[in-house]
Amino acid sequence: MLRLLFSVFLSVFAASFIFAQDVVSTDSLAEATTQPTDSAAVAPQKKRKKTREEMTFWDKVYEEVKKFSRVDKRYIEPQHYNYTVMLQNTNTYESYTLRDKNGNELVLSPEPSFKMGPYVGWRWLVLGYTIDFSHIGDSHHKQDFDLSLYSNQVGIDLFYRRTGNDYKIRRLTLAGQDGATSIRNVPFGGFNASIKGFNFYYIWNHNRFSYPAAFNQSTCQRISCGSPLVGIGYTKHSLNLDALSMQDLIASKLGDNTTSVGLDSTMISAKVNYSDLSVSAGYAYNWVFAKDWLFAVSLSMALGHRQSTGDVEQLTFSFRDFSFENFNLDGVGRFGLVWNNTRWYAGMSAILHSYNYKRSQFSTNSVFGSVNIYFGYNFGNR
Repeated sequence: MLRLLFSVFLSVFAASFIFAQDVVSTDSLAEATTQPTDSAAVAPQKKRKKTREEMTFWDKVYEEVKKFSRVDKRYIEPQHYNYTVMLQNTNTYESYTLRDKNGNELVLSPEPSFKMGPYVGWRWLVLGYTIDFSHIGDSHHKQDFDLSLYSNQVGIDLFYRRTGNDYKIRRLTLAGQDGATSIRNVPFGGFNASIKGFNFYYIWNHNRFSYPAAFNQSTCQRISCGSPLVGIGYTKHSLNLDALSMQDLIASKLGDNTTSVGLDSTMISAKVNYSDLSVSAGYAYNWVFAKDWLFAVSLSMALGHRQSTGDVEQLTFSFRDFSFENFNLDGVGRFGLVWNNTRWYAGMSAILHSYNYKRSQFSTNSVFGSVNIYFGYNFGNR
């Protein structure tokens, strides 16, 4: 349903662009029809550009919209085709690291998802569908949605992830227990988490630096160039760790060793919900290292202001002082390798998000991202 609504929105938005481009004032049409003609061939004259006073409302809107796509053609070669078809493989990854004040550390992550499917596009509107081959027929109830939109001047990331019950303990470190390193890659159903939000950013040097060249192949970067980035973002996080399930698992793996680490007093159960409003700054660079080849790197740091409520409960007491306002540093990284001769293109791209949450009793670090591998063909001259 979300994809359908978004498709309708983009279609309406695109239609408004076309309408703005084709609208001509009735006065201009009338003036054109009353011009004298000569039976002899008359050399065509270049159409005079309208003054600001002569423009209709839609003319003015169109002029403002065009500012978002004006580029220095020495640095950026615009798209020459209207349509594209593409086959894309998407691999998603996520990981959570949880720590308590006693030095216990737990790292959880599910198996990466492997998706593949076709895409079709008209100009900047590209739609497609992928099949998750790694979870066909299972009952993990995992949900995820990732969408990134790029223009020369601005970009936006939209994302939603809700984990299933297919997490594994990748590493468990209990304070003073070297034997705990034997607990690796063990299935654990007592953890679930979700995250949703957006990142919006502005590209300062958009006339010469092209994000689309690296991440949606709608233009070609011809001369290496970089640009500062600034943006804002909002995310909402939720996580839940079941201590009883964790206690049973550790006891089954370590046996009598659990008593020597004071498991009852150090093992925690966490229920945390928090939102994060952030401002970010960073830098992106497109390196044209050979004809038709591009390597792109983009790194941004975000200062986030957190509002949170939650419980961190030890098995022997309750800790409920979790309403707070705080600041933390987060990060977003983008990487791309592209070959594009304007007709054919192929490459790979990666987007990684990192979020931190810290209190005196409890802290987490969550990392999620995706890697895309694609191959496509452009057609239909503009």
